[in-house]
Amino acid sequence: MKDLLVTIASGLVEAPDAVNVTVDEPNEEGVIVYHLNVAEGDMGRVIGKEGRIAKAIRTVMRAAAARNNQKIMVEID
Repeated sequence: MKDLLVTIASGLVEAPDAVNVTVDEPNEEGVIVYHLNVAEGDMGRVIGKEGRIAKAIRTVMRAAAARNNQKIMVEID
């Protein structure tokens, strides 16, 4: 899952070396939180107009997690 998020984000940004993903342990509800960090100048590329790209990233990640019977949440820091 982490590799999928890195691959998606790296394709969107100008500085793919600055993409960093950290993963939290599952909380009491079993939700795993993925924190996506990108370079300051690439933040707009990852969020998109009105958050459309961020919403699409979250949708793809949730769909992939559902195939693995996981619950996840993606936060863009």
